[in-house]
Amino acid sequence: MEYSEVIRRRRMVRHFTDRPLAPEMVGKVLRSALRAPSAGFSQGWAFLSLTASADRARFWPVAAPWVTENWQSVAQAPLIVVPLSHKKAYLERYAEDDKGWEDRAEARWPVPYWHIDTGMAALLMLLTAVDEGLGGFFFGIAPEYLGGFRAEFAVPEEYTPIGAVVVGYRAEEQPVEGSAATRKRRGTDEVVHHGQWGRLTP
Repeated sequence: MEYSEVIRRRRMVRHFTDRPLAPEMVGKVLRSALRAPSAGFSQGWAFLSLTASADRARFWPVAAPWVTENWQSVAQAPLIVVPLSHKKAYLERYAEDDKGWEDRAEARWPVPYWHIDTGMAALLMLLTAVDEGLGGFFFGIAPEYLGGFRAEFAVPEEYTPIGAVVVGYRAEEQPVEGSAATRKRRGTDEVVHHGQWGRLTP
């Protein structure tokens, strides 16, 4: 698929079939995440991949019951990936000789790049899904579920789930849902400022 078409077709899918994914397809989605940029090439991320039906069934009640309460067929999607950011990897990387921030102070960072980079990895998985003719859905794990999620899947405290990516074959003839059904996409003439803030036309 042409890249421009991948971008155009990228949207959150909330209705899936139970058609399984070939292992090579799962591998392609996961490998794409590793091509995301990362500050200092820290690569401070990890990915919990759930493909076995029993593991996927364990995920929903402890991590995101609201998702399947609203869209039951999401539970049929054959792949769940939880991208996890690892702040310590970034603080340690920038204390190395070629970076030189020996105090490992989090305050040096203008924004938490460990979350940003892991988010970009999640987006690459979503784009890969579209390119392969699949649907993808990204959603957050609410704070009140983090403890149960960590306990169920033995996720260390130093890794932070930034959300979850669900990938599978899209159920056909389903309406667009969520906020995209009620809000229009903003245009560049509304959000791009040319030369200085407030100049919305070139």
